[in-house]
Amino acid sequence: MRRPRGEPGSRAPRPTEGATCAGPGESWSPSPNSMLRVLLSAQASATRLSGLLLLPPVQTCCLGPSKWGDRPPGGGPHAGPVQGLQRLLEQARSPGELLRWLGQNPTKVRAHHYPVALRRLGQLLGSRPQPPPVEQATLQDLSQLIIRNCPSFDIHTIHVCLHLAVLLGFPSDGPLVCALERERRFRLPPKPPPPLQPVLRGGQRLEAALSCPRFLRHPQQHLIRSLAGARPEELTPHVMVLLAQHLARHRLREPQLLEAIAHFLVVQEAQLNSKVVQKLVLPFGRLNYLPLEQQFMPCLERILAREAGMAPLATVNILMSLCQLRCLPFRALHFVFSPGFINYISGTPHALIVRRYLSLLDTAVELELPAYRGPRLPRRQQVPIFPQPLITDRARCKYRVVLMLRERWHFCRDGRVLLGSRALRERHLGLMGYQLLPLPFEELESQRGLPQLKSYLRQKLQALGLRWGPEGGDRRPGIGGG
Repeated sequence: MRRPRGEPGSRAPRPTEGATCAGPGESWSPSPNSMLRVLLSAQASATRLSGLLLLPPVQTCCLGPSKWGDRPPGGGPHAGPVQGLQRLLEQARSPGELLRWLGQNPTKVRAHHYPVALRRLGQLLGSRPQPPPVEQATLQDLSQLIIRNCPSFDIHTIHVCLHLAVLLGFPSDGPLVCALERERRFRLPPKPPPPLQPVLRGGQRLEAALSCPRFLRHPQQHLIRSLAGARPEELTPHVMVLLAQHLARHRLREPQLLEAIAHFLVVQEAQLNSKVVQKLVLPFGRLNYLPLEQQFMPCLERILAREAGMAPLATVNILMSLCQLRCLPFRALHFVFSPGFINYISGTPHALIVRRYLSLLDTAVELELPAYRGPRLPRRQQVPIFPQPLITDRARCKYRVVLMLRERWHFCRDGRVLLGSRALRERHLGLMGYQLLPLPFEELESQRGLPQLKSYLRQKLQALGLRWGPEGGDRRPGIGGG
């Protein structure tokens, strides 16, 4: 292949000498920072382009095969001419010479030659002291060559050409950039079609509603509508357990939904075991709600009598929910306080938590069920429930008032009903002889600073006929915390 005539001067040094090159098998991609800097400027100066275009040369070994039949160096009959054309492009001394090499050798031009030509064009425009003149027609012809052949480029070649075209100042809405961008989008993997939304039945709608992120705004309305559209046979234990857990977790005291759970429990009594029942009963105790369903308690008593010996922890969980509702069945208490049941749970992994629940039940029996005459929890098996200062006779003489801090989360959501566990605690402290002084969170949040808080507490105590703590050695009534 002969050098075109009319181009004086000796061989120009290769622009890629001394630059970092991507080796065989290594991929190369343009720097996002450099692209951003050029895109933010309206026009890139020649000096700026010379610094930005010190990029690794594109080699056939890293671009991969294309539709033009590229082969790595040394392979195939056209390897020598293809490499020779790349050297000529890298040594071109003017934009016109670049264009002539590409136009005069159509059978030897491969896809990777176009990024080489664009890179050499940028180096020529940034050369010093005097860059060669560039005719607009030359740039347009080079653009048309790339546009005509870019359908055969692989994705890496398209990315490189697109990056270099932007660096060289080709307009983003011009034909060259638009053609390369169109080919880039065409080669992107197709997006998978959105999954078809199945037609959900009532029970499925309820289960889907429980998993919906929009639940946080109006959960009750979504649940009620989903429940209203469900037929009885569509309400499975799994769906109703999800509903019960959601109500308990988010403190939603919604009577219509709680009544639906109670009715489901009564209707499906024969098919439910105690492990499922404990989850269905949980929101009633936590939300301090005794359902209107007349068969609710008789149904639970029958389930406890049938399942008590099969799942000890589930049995105690059910009784704890009923304890918060003040509906403890004597027959079930006889069973869980029996020596056989206590000995059985002592060797299980959940022995400590069961003993704690049994201690709470034993306290409830002592304070709330004077008519109970059955077995009780032995003292050696009891776990302390209240702080030690509140369970001794001496403490009851010293502390006459217990301050009850009522935080926002101590109540059911959007209401003034105490959660079952908080109501049980206050009820038992009152039955133990303490005078309770509730401190609502709205009043506490309005106090600014320690002096104002002390004044607020002093006024609360004075309303009960008490004074602020023992001061100066006086034996004045003190205060206990709760």
